[in-house]
Amino acid sequence: MAQTQEGVVERELTMSRAMVEAIADEMREDEEVFYMGEDVADYGGIFDSTAGLREEFGYDRIMDVPISETAYLGAAVGAAQAGMRPIAELMFVDFFGVAMDQIYNQMAKNTYMSGGNVNVPMVLTAAVGGYYNDAAQHSQTLYGTFAHLPGMKVVVPSTAYDAKGLMHNAVRDDDPVVYMFHKRLMGIGWMPAPDGPKTPVPETDYTIPFGSADVKREGADVTIVTLGLHVHRALEAAESLAEDGVDAEVIDLRTLVPLDDETILESVAKTGRLVVVDEDYRSFGVTGEIVARVAESSLADLEAVERVAAADVPIPYARSLENEMLPATEDIASAVRETQ
Repeated sequence: MAQTQEGVVERELTMSRAMVEAIADEMREDEEVFYMGEDVADYGGIFDSTAGLREEFGYDRIMDVPISETAYLGAAVGAAQAGMRPIAELMFVDFFGVAMDQIYNQMAKNTYMSGGNVNVPMVLTAAVGGYYNDAAQHSQTLYGTFAHLPGMKVVVPSTAYDAKGLMHNAVRDDDPVVYMFHKRLMGIGWMPAPDGPKTPVPETDYTIPFGSADVKREGADVTIVTLGLHVHRALEAAESLAEDGVDAEVIDLRTLVPLDDETILESVAKTGRLVVVDEDYRSFGVTGEIVARVAESSLADLEAVERVAAADVPIPYARSLENEMLPATEDIASAVRETQ
């Protein structure tokens, strides 16, 4: 525990603990906030997303549900429209397909379809990401799938500090928010995380506004735009590139919807080179969207562009094959060198 110059008490937390702290704060302040999902009560979430909450708030507000995403996500939409503020967890983002109507046609669209007569102030949390050999139905990120559809805000934290501030903002938002947390960043014992996600976190509550990217590393030679786990892989790549005299700037998007175009464009205007990194599939995804936005707004600033993303194949179970098709630190460094 430490105290900043401004007198704010900070503790170093894992990303999962920071998320839980924000949820607990919101539940204490507003009895209409509750959490529902599979294995979120007694088990505390298989990625520690709700660890300790059932002990404080009980089964009425930390609710285990049957294995029916269609049913409980539909219930969450209804509860939100009735004035509550549910947080509903998809154990794996890959499972969204069985509740696609509830997410795509109700959660995202009901405010518009009702002419603004109802709001849907709910948070849909979902575990994303691979690199732990869980094969094609439990290892995707699907960032682009959710960012593509109008009506939902999409949040992807990469550190404990961001996870807490973004969660506070998500629960308080009157629109539906998809909060996507990467399994490898949560800091759970059976899935070791990189060093970077565990950060000092203020003891008091605070919010991080949506649409505000964070420059995690300043540089002059190339802009690396990324999110989630690959913020840390980009930072690792930047350190290795610095040894070769390449000064990389690393931008953490933090939110996909809304997207902070301004920070990206300002960086590209400075560096002239852009590398976009995404764990989602390469085609029709985040990498192409960001490159297109930069080209539309600042084509004259661009000297070189590279994309680093997952190959357009189902994610294999075998570790060697999974490592081959998902982007690694070395892939980022190689793409940066291609721009020089």
